Amino acid sequence: MIVKVLNKSPFPLPEYKTPYSAGMDLKAYIDDAIVLKPLDRVLVPTGLFLSIPKGYEGQIRGRSGLALKHGITLANGIGTIDSDYRGEIKIILINLGKEPFTINNGDRIAQLVLIKHEWIDFDLVGSLDETDRGEGGFGHTGV
Repeated sequence: MIVKVLNKSPFPLPEYKTPYSAGMDLKAYIDDAIVLKPLDRVLVPTGLFLSIPKGYEGQIRGRSGLALKHGITLANGIGTIDSDYRGEIKIILINLGKEPFTINNGDRIAQLVLIKHEWIDFDLVGSLDETDRGEGGFGHTGV
């Protein structure tokens, strides 16, 4: 799949680091360092603009090393970039750690994964088919 990209940052395009990588690192494109205090959120630009093909979405995911070592993660869990969005890719980071964390220009702050998706149509019905589990929810399967 080919994805058109406009790169206004001075950094190389995101790339897969290994032959089996699913995600590509995204870098902060900022004029000044950002100090993210515990429980603070910030919107970090990347300088990247994408034209994602119809039927695909871009998923923004946190970096496991930042989460483990510093408590830095995405405020919205996983971000979605719809295929008709043409604005700059920006990352909503939150500091769940106990110490301030500094984001510098060029730091790897998130990952981009492109995923194929399906569109669905709803069929409004009066009841659903029955299963052994039924309405058993949270913890019902013993986990």
